[in-house]
Amino acid sequence: MRTSAVLAVLAAVALASPAFGAPRDAAERRMVATVEADNARNLKLLEDLVRVNSGTMNLAGVERVGQMLRPEFEQLGFQVRWIPMAKVGRAGHLIATHKGNGKGKRILLIGHLDTVFEPDSPFQDWKRDGDIVEGPGVGDMKGGDVIIVAALRAMQAAGTLKTADITVVLTGDEEKPGAPLAEARADLIAAGRNSDVALDFEGLSRVGGRDVGSIARRSSTSWTIRAKAPSGHSSGVCKPAAGCGAIYELARIVDEFRRELPEPNLTYNVGVIVGGSQADLNAGDTGGQASGKPNVIAAEALARGDIRTLSEEQEQRVRARMKAIVARHLDKTEAEIVFSDDGYPPMAPTEGNKALLAKLNQVNAALDLPEMPAGDPANRGAGDISFVAFIDGLVGLGMAGEGSHAPGETADLKSLDVQAKRAALLITRLSKEPRPRR
Repeated sequence: MRTSAVLAVLAAVALASPAFGAPRDAAERRMVATVEADNARNLKLLEDLVRVNSGTMNLAGVERVGQMLRPEFEQLGFQVRWIPMAKVGRAGHLIATHKGNGKGKRILLIGHLDTVFEPDSPFQDWKRDGDIVEGPGVGDMKGGDVIIVAALRAMQAAGTLKTADITVVLTGDEEKPGAPLAEARADLIAAGRNSDVALDFEGLSRVGGRDVGSIARRSSTSWTIRAKAPSGHSSGVCKPAAGCGAIYELARIVDEFRRELPEPNLTYNVGVIVGGSQADLNAGDTGGQASGKPNVIAAEALARGDIRTLSEEQEQRVRARMKAIVARHLDKTEAEIVFSDDGYPPMAPTEGNKALLAKLNQVNAALDLPEMPAGDPANRGAGDISFVAFIDGLVGLGMAGEGSHAPGETADLKSLDVQAKRAALLITRLSKEPRPRR
């Protein structure tokens, strides 16, 4: 076969290949170039956001960050709403909606405006050392918010945004959700029901220096155990007439949790214990108080902790086992366990999520980047995307960094451009896939 004929055949095959397997076209090259050209602009936006304290309970600061991001979306043609959340004791959510041609998949982009660092935290401001920047919330997750903006700006420059149906939800209370949680996340859930794919811009996971894809997150549910027993003189402790008391009963329970509950993808933590003649926990999950004497058998003991699971089935199974352990009881004691209603649900590693990671890896191939393996969900905390786990989702499209939630939190500035390119190409390609029928 002549060389010209071979080239013609190869060209035909390339044109027939699925979009996700195709090499970069002119629009994708334009997106890459735009991200690179906008680096200083994106970095300035990140610095401006980090310099504004937006600890969850700093309601004015959270809203201020929302106001700073609002025009970034409006100039891209998004309709932007601020949803006040005073009814759950929080600042509010920023929701931006872009109407495309109504033909492709509807994309939900998820981020949050708040950080764990309240105004009284000693960790404030912004400090740069080469490619590493330090600041409250720089990685979790103001860097992710900037990547959303950078990717959408690149799509606009390439002409791919105009046909894309995209909703952006930036919650104002991800780090400390308002209650009831059903109200605090109602707008996010509604956005999920009107979308086909969810992309979460929490920080990029790395293992051994390698970028990792995240297709699952575990749940986060708190529990409280209250044990009671007759009090009395310590000379009779653990004898038939007196029993062992409430503290021994609680110690039995948590030790049997340790020995009997272990299974893959499950963690169970005991965060605080109080006990004595009288004991109580505060309403803020931060401690409690107790009184008693060394020679008095404890009448009350309480513990509070959490469990994290990978699926709803695992959640219900583990809860049942915990209840069974609590119900065994030492002689002359009683105890009960209560699980919180306002927990974060799990995001299981579904086939749809695995397919999304495969599509991201096709984007990586187009960008000459290494393939990203699926990461261990135990290495990620609970997050907002779990509330929309009824659609396919992918986590970790934000910046790479270290020390999240701790003073000295950092982000790797080299990851800003890389993640914005990945996001722009992935969103564009997904938006061109036919919208599924429901």
